Parts: sequence; C-alpha cells; structure tokens
Amino acid sequence: MSALTRLTQRWAVFVLAVAAWELATRIAGDLFFPPPSEIAPTMVDLWFSSAFGDHIVPGVGRMLLGWALAAVIGVALGILLGRSARAMAYLGPLFNFLRSIPPPLLVPFFVASVGVTNMQLPTIVFGAVWPVLLNTVDGARGVDATKAETARVFRLTAAQWTLGVVLPAALPKVFAGLRLSLSISLIVMVISELVGAVNGIGYLLALAQQSFALPEMWAWILTLGILGYLFNTLLLAAERRALAWQPRHTLEAQTTATGG
Repeated sequence: MSALTRLTQRWAVFVLAVAAWELATRIAGDLFFPPPSEIAPTMVDLWFSSAFGDHIVPGVGRMLLGWALAAVIGVALGILLGRSARAMAYLGPLFNFLRSIPPPLLVPFFVASVGVTNMQLPTIVFGAVWPVLLNTVDGARGVDATKAETARVFRLTAAQWTLGVVLPAALPKVFAGLRLSLSISLIVMVISELVGAVNGIGYLLALAQQSFALPEMWAWILTLGILGYLFNTLLLAAERRALAWQPRHTLEAQTTATGG
C-alpha cells in the first residue's frame, strides 16, 4: 500500500466525520452546537487577528517550554532511577506519591507560590514530567546485559556509558513518554489559563464561553485539537528519524509522518 493511499484513507475518514457533523448540527438546529461551516470562517478570522500574537503564541510558547523542561528533568531523573537501585529505593516512593496528584489540584498551590500570572509554567512542568520520567526508568532498566558487559570490558566512563549505551537503549520508551507528555502539556496549559491567565487560548476560551460567543468557543476548541495533531505529527517524524537505526523503525522512517 502506497503512502498516498494510506494518506487518502485517513483523510477520507476525517472528511466523512466533518460531513456527518455538518448534517447532524443542521438537522438539530441547536445554537450551542454550530455547524463546521460556521465555525471554520470564525477560526480562520481568529488566527489572522491580533489574537495570534497576543494569545496563541504566548500560550503555545508556555506549553512548549514547560514540555521541554519536563523532558529534560524526566530523562535525567529517569536514567538515574533506572540504573541505580539505591536511588530508586529512596526516591521511588516519593515520586509515586507526587505523580498520583492530579496537576489541576495543584493550581491553587502554584498560584499562592508564584502568583496567578506566573503559575502556568510550573503547573505544566509538574503535569508533564511523569510520563517521561516513568517511561525513561523503564527504558533504562531494559539495557541489554551484553551491552552492559561490553561497556565494562571497554571501561567506558560514566558519561560514555550514559550517553552512548543507556540513553540510546531507552530512546523508544523516552519517545513514548514524550508523546504522552505533549498531550498532557496541552491539556494542563488550557486548564491553567482558564484559572488565572491574562492571555492564552484557555483565557479566550473562557471569555467566549462567558459571553456566549459559541462559534468562537468552538473555534478555540478546534484550534487546540489542530495544535495537538500538529505537534504529535512533528514529534512522530522526529522519533522515526531518531530511531531509524532500529530494525522496527527502519521501514517507518522511510515514510512521511502523518500523526498516526
């Protein structure tokens, strides 16, 4: 099956879903559920208005920065915990406790700690770090025994062992955690902006809801879905390129990432 055929099949399902949505909303005639033909022009107008620079860019920037910080922290701690039984014994119970706390519940804590206008970034980092951390721990534990023995024979330094053996072996798990973390970052970004931000997509979504601007509200909801799909597609492309050396990723790396 060619890449063009697979792409056509995926978008055919999307087109059918939009057509069904249009038909259902036209038949229902409910003001709270406008049809896509009404939402799409509103969404385009919002993208090409001042809202792009004043709200979309700052919100997405916070999300990506929080996700990047969570990735660095999660990978570093994950390798430490995955390769050190002592570190896991001491820090494992604490991390298991912290990851059980839903990130939205800590919004009041971050508001009191860093202020209502600055709490978005730490909230995103806290919510996004756990998938990366746990998947990296799992990947670091799975280093092949033969590779470990070879590293001892060649007397690799700690840096060479970590960057040349452990990290490459853990990369498939790391990318799995990064994909989950990216979705969580987007969700937490919106939740934090609904509470106390002065800009961002969540902030505009709340304003549209309060003013009963229903096409605008749905336009921002769809914008979030498009952003999530776009970021996931880019991350999948990066994953396929980074893991092309692995046999199970070689064939996928030869095709264009489509987010599936």
